[in-house]
Amino acid sequence: MEIEIYADVVCPWCYIGKRRLEEALASYDGEVTVRYRPFQLDPSPVAEPRPLVEAMAAKFGGPEQARQMFAHVTGVAAGDGLRLDFDRAVAANTFDAHRLVSYAADHGRAAEMVEALYQAYFTEGVDVGSHEALATVAGGIGLDAADVRRFLDSDERVADIAAQLAAARELGVTSVPTFVLAGKYAVTGAQEAQTLLAALAEVEQRESGAHSH
Repeated sequence: MEIEIYADVVCPWCYIGKRRLEEALASYDGEVTVRYRPFQLDPSPVAEPRPLVEAMAAKFGGPEQARQMFAHVTGVAAGDGLRLDFDRAVAANTFDAHRLVSYAADHGRAAEMVEALYQAYFTEGVDVGSHEALATVAGGIGLDAADVRRFLDSDERVADIAAQLAAARELGVTSVPTFVLAGKYAVTGAQEAQTLLAALAEVEQRESGAHSH
């Protein structure tokens, strides 16, 4: 079964959702292919890196609201074994990070790349909008940092990622994470592993029923 994950690397619920899916897949015995699909929570350009806390305070009506939101999601993430350090996080546009995931997919390293990007953004305070920083993160999982830098500085895959982002909108993906199972069943939000497991089983049953007619 193919599982497509529409997500953004600066979305904490996407990070949590990825972890929960991995947990679900650990106790699922069907054959699964996971594909990472790009989505941008905020496509507007980020002129210069600034602390996420500042950027979010501006967006959500003050630092207090932003802190409450961060505290909530940090607690949920901790329950899934993930450490989020919002005080270090740097606001960034993720378009190039999505290009990098696409590049890594060609080298069979998409899952590792996505994981490394979440970690860089949420734990290490890395500016994932910077080509230099992205190349370093890619180097950290064994990709060729110099080649990645050359790729990011070119316009390779720019049109491709733009088209994929448009396709996600046309599909009606408005919030992430969205998991699409077998190309047609959508599960939205960072669902618990048990819920995802149940969805996998149900889709498997429906799909095998469809094939037997």
